[in-house]
Amino acid sequence: MSSMRNAVQRRNHKERAQPLERSKWGVLEKHKDYSLRAKDYNAKKARLKALRHKASERNPDEFHFAMMNSSTHNGGQRVADRGNKALSMEVVKLLKTQDAAYLRTVAQKTRRARERLEEEFVLSGEGEERGVRVLGKEEKAGQKVVWVGNKEEQKRWGQENLEGESDEVATGRRDGDNEEDIEAPFEPKEAPPKALIEAQKSALHEARALRKRHKRQQEVKISKLEALKVREKSLMAAELELEMQRAKMSSSVGGVTKAGLKWKVRERKR
Repeated sequence: MSSMRNAVQRRNHKERAQPLERSKWGVLEKHKDYSLRAKDYNAKKARLKALRHKASERNPDEFHFAMMNSSTHNGGQRVADRGNKALSMEVVKLLKTQDAAYLRTVAQKTRRARERLEEEFVLSGEGEERGVRVLGKEEKAGQKVVWVGNKEEQKRWGQENLEGESDEVATGRRDGDNEEDIEAPFEPKEAPPKALIEAQKSALHEARALRKRHKRQQEVKISKLEALKVREKSLMAAELELEMQRAKMSSSVGGVTKAGLKWKVRERKR
């Protein structure tokens, strides 16, 4: 009978929701939530009661020798020894030397990554990066270079070239064309088939998507280049600060960095 009773579809009992006029108070609190909150409140109440009882029975004349070696911070926080041994000056210098070598290695790695990324770009403009074009991604259009002797020949050649182009546009002929090679005037033909139109549309759509993807790749590379520059600058500043700390520890008043920059610590006049 129990198996048959479990096979019958039963009603799903849903929890009561928060009324609309009380929705600003959040989710409606259930009995399990109240139980957890009450248990936490009673535990804190019992802890405070025990502390008050200990404070009431405290002996003001109590003394033990640990009080002489302990101290407090911020009005009651006991500062205890963690068991760490103080390192000698030679060990600290060695550790700072290793830190400086690590920073120098990471900075060199970051610099190489930045240089490799900059080699892929052609930066145009003076001072700021106004435009960026990826090398090897675009094909150059064919150009004809004509060498002239002076500016007068350049102007005369430019005027003749413009006049020749206007004649070609007006007559439809080019230099060197024969009468037989001249085609008949253009006559409108029949409309292109629907398949050709669809192919042209798909090709245009693919070209637009390719340009968009290429632009996105450029933006990603530019942001990566800026991040590498910021990281390299931060590593160089950290390395310089570490070198200055090492110099102060060794009582030296100056030094020379890896880049050949001389620096000197200003000492206080005695």
